Amino acid sequence: MRIGEVADQAGVSVRALRYYEEQDLLRSSRSPGGQRQYPGTAVSRVRFIQQMYAAGLPSRVVREILPCVDGGSAAPSGLLDQLVTERTRIDQQITDLLAVRDRLDHVITLTRTPNSDCSHLR
Repeated sequence: MRIGEVADQAGVSVRALRYYEEQDLLRSSRSPGGQRQYPGTAVSRVRFIQQMYAAGLPSRVVREILPCVDGGSAAPSGLLDQLVTERTRIDQQITDLLAVRDRLDHVITLTRTPNSDCSHLR
């Protein structure tokens, strides 16, 4: 696949793909004309990388995770501990976001009610 095809299908920019290559997260070969060529698995790999970034993991950690994902090998114990810590952090973020959503739902309900007293929200 060419770089533009991978970018379109994965929903990222071409620049992001080049960055992933610089970070040794993604590999490509070159066509005789010098264009990047990616394997058919590139789109799913890029989506995985995006998910790990969205979870707050830096490139260094994502690079350590990829061999485990690619080959099913066990993660080194230090990495496993870090991933468990990150999962705990994400769980807390989810809890916090659910509380914010509930509060926002309450505000929405109050603002839909004419003449409601919203002074307790300050």
